Amino acid sequence: MKIEKQNFIIHPIPVLKDNIIWIWVKDNQAVVIDPAISQPVITWLKSNDIKLNCILQTHHHEDHIGGTEKILEEWPSASVIAAKGDIDRIPFQTYSVTGNETLVILNEKIKVLSVPGHTRNHLSYFLYGSNKKAPEPVLFCGDTLFGAGCGRLLGGTPKQMFDSLNKINALPDNTKIYCAHEYTEANLQWAQSIYPQDSSIRKRLKDVSAMRAKGLLTIPSKLAEEKKSNLFIRAKTSKEFSELRFHKDNWQK
Repeated sequence: MKIEKQNFIIHPIPVLKDNIIWIWVKDNQAVVIDPAISQPVITWLKSNDIKLNCILQTHHHEDHIGGTEKILEEWPSASVIAAKGDIDRIPFQTYSVTGNETLVILNEKIKVLSVPGHTRNHLSYFLYGSNKKAPEPVLFCGDTLFGAGCGRLLGGTPKQMFDSLNKINALPDNTKIYCAHEYTEANLQWAQSIYPQDSSIRKRLKDVSAMRAKGLLTIPSKLAEEKKSNLFIRAKTSKEFSELRFHKDNWQK
């Protein structure tokens, strides 16, 4: 696919088993989010004659940073934005953030959100969507929120993740959720095992299963949909969230 200049697109590159690397392109420049591996990203950018502007890292896990250094060899002037608290685990970051910063990237405002839970220093990046080329807000959320799910607690606490999901829950309903893994179908199967009569879960699972059968991605989703059918973001208390997370961690289909 050849990208026309002045376009605003967010392009998915599925890699590994279920990772999605997102490439946001505007005015023939690109921002790459969580490059698990390098070569598919390098190949796609070069084949479309697109220059890399920067890389956004949501957290330090290898399946999110594994391709970054190799990509930087091709575009050494590109910056890497990552959590200051992860400087030891993401030492190649060139701009360190803590959350609550507002950045301007490709002439778009991006709010950095601190969303610990999956890891202690997890970040999300909220693109306001104020530009006419991006009429809807966008959230690059890594492994905090998934389609119908959320990340395991691999460093953070249930209370941290509950608070982080509430922070995301306060964003506009039309926010498009660009998470880093294609887990939606399995998450909905789990949710339906708990609430078999829930119409929102049943309908979404039917739609998602049909998409996956055709080899289509089910993400991005809309925050409004997550509010209806994602049990984790529906949780009213930290205790309820913790019980759900424990159940999901030990669930077998």
